[in-house]
Amino acid sequence: MKKHIYVYPFLNFSKLSRLMKFFVISFLLLVSVRCNDTPNPVKKELNEIAKEIMTNAKYCAFITIDSLGVANARAMDPFLPDENFTVWMATKPSSLKVKQLQGNNNVTLYYFDEQSVSYVTLQGIASIINSRNEKEIFWKKEWKNFYKNRTSDYTLIKFIPKTGSVISEKYKILGDSITWKTPTINF
Repeated sequence: MKKHIYVYPFLNFSKLSRLMKFFVISFLLLVSVRCNDTPNPVKKELNEIAKEIMTNAKYCAFITIDSLGVANARAMDPFLPDENFTVWMATKPSSLKVKQLQGNNNVTLYYFDEQSVSYVTLQGIASIINSRNEKEIFWKKEWKNFYKNRTSDYTLIKFIPKTGSVISEKYKILGDSITWKTPTINF
């Protein structure tokens, strides 16, 4: 005797049940195709991404260590990094930064770009430069109210990085999922 397919309970579907299963399966297929179809972010070198973040952040935190070993952070208006990631900034010769750099010239720069949820941290050496030539090159007209006398009230900080780290949601550059260790750049 021939059995009808509806005798098997797992094949016995009502019209409504079949219609719902069709929609659920169609939805799952559509979602999986859309997820796999998402374009990958633009491929860029880590250095290029770091410069983009630094440019978009505009300001950075300049972090020094004082004689007691305490970190001191302050906002700075730096020039954009050059091809070697050297960063120039200005300060007053009488500032606490200058005193701290004379005692310990190891510095960290931290840039955060809110729009792309990305940051760059650079560790390196900073030095005070008081050359007239460099002071002419590295001057921003927006600083005129801060430095009344460009000869005596204004000095430069030259930062040369040794290492850096980058996190970028935009470019899917994230830290290790367990240790959170960030991708690094060695200069």
